[in-house]
Amino acid sequence: MIDHKLIAKYDKPLPRYTSYPPATSFHNGYGTEEFREHVLASNEQNPQGISLYLHIPFCPRLCLYCGCNTLITRQDELIERYLQALKKEIRMVAGWIDLSRPLTQIHWGGGTPNALSAEQLGSIMALLNETFHIQSSTEVAIECNPAHLDHDYLEALFQMGFNRISLGIQDFNEEVLKTVHRDVSKLPIEELTQAIKDRGVGVNYDFIYGLPGQTEASFGATIERALELQPDRLVTFSYAHVPWVKPHQSALEKPGLPSADEKLAMFTTAYRIMSESGQYDAIGLDHFSKHGDELSKALRAGQLHRNFQGYCTRETTGQVYAFGMSAISQLYDSYAQNHKNIKQYMEAIEAGLPATEKGYHIAPDELLIKEVITELMCNNRLNWKELADRLQSSPDQLKQSTAYRPEKMQAFVADELLELSDDELRITESGRFTIRNIVAELDPKLNNGQQRFSKSI
Repeated sequence: MIDHKLIAKYDKPLPRYTSYPPATSFHNGYGTEEFREHVLASNEQNPQGISLYLHIPFCPRLCLYCGCNTLITRQDELIERYLQALKKEIRMVAGWIDLSRPLTQIHWGGGTPNALSAEQLGSIMALLNETFHIQSSTEVAIECNPAHLDHDYLEALFQMGFNRISLGIQDFNEEVLKTVHRDVSKLPIEELTQAIKDRGVGVNYDFIYGLPGQTEASFGATIERALELQPDRLVTFSYAHVPWVKPHQSALEKPGLPSADEKLAMFTTAYRIMSESGQYDAIGLDHFSKHGDELSKALRAGQLHRNFQGYCTRETTGQVYAFGMSAISQLYDSYAQNHKNIKQYMEAIEAGLPATEKGYHIAPDELLIKEVITELMCNNRLNWKELADRLQSSPDQLKQSTAYRPEKMQAFVADELLELSDDELRITESGRFTIRNIVAELDPKLNNGQQRFSKSI
């Protein structure tokens, strides 16, 4: 199923294409006034859905693999000040949003959102309920560290209306967790999973491969155990070793990181186990969802989409209004990122100003490129006419915007990674592993500037 020679051939630094243009294009010329103008304009733009992201940066302990924007603290005064700023930012931005629009998603990320007390988290959920129209169809999701999760906290989450919980398990091997300073689950994962399922709430599992102490066999055992527990969705994240960005990661070099070949073997083994189970569909490169899950249904219908919250359906997607330090709003034609420094973030909000540090205004031709890339990345196919009709454009205009050239695609066709016709591009099963390479040929701006990217596979 997975040709290692082809993977080695195409494994080179490329954007991840979770957004277009990528976050490396954000600049400081985009400021607070631009953000406010774009939020106001977003009320008349599509998608009409409202998607909220709340960033909780706090963690009781630093996991050595972490690449997120986090803050290791137990200072109650700092946490409370941050939460007050977060509430003020929600009220500020909500004042610019047409609140008659449907609220489709709420996502809590971090950091460790469940490092907050249930009362702290509940006070923010109460504000969201007062401000926005949360419906039964709204997805309300939270990322949780199982080390800080028990039945009482779960019950509080259920009472607040959370209907999807992601468990950051990372690995079932406790020796691996110990090496990377990740605390083990307070309760057995089996017990947590059953408690969540008993309430009809969706449960996701998150894992990381490429950590010290992991082997192909051990990571395969972790995925096999996860398969027995039947989460609704499962993700296998590739560990990104970037000590020049996150200096604490250099500590993982002492116990020793797996080689590139060993890491690839972990990935391919996990993919094989999930694919051959007959119970899950591959969503993108490293996500899996059960056959009856809405993501699987959307994939089969060609209606899968994604935003900074992750994969979603076209029906549930929304423009993302993000709150908290480092949070990125993803509007129709712009991106806006808040200050990554907590002090700068709080001071801006306390002064009654948006906390925008940088962003990007997406030009009209880039909007077309963004839609082309998103369609191919999510649904593994691109019908030029269907997409053009949806965008009120034309196939020729889409091809010109992306600088599409059939001859540039012939190498992928020859390697049986891509099926090509005048009307359509279709990614083959093997081509899923080189999709970033294929998409890169549709990106006319890729070679503009000296940017550092992760490997494509």
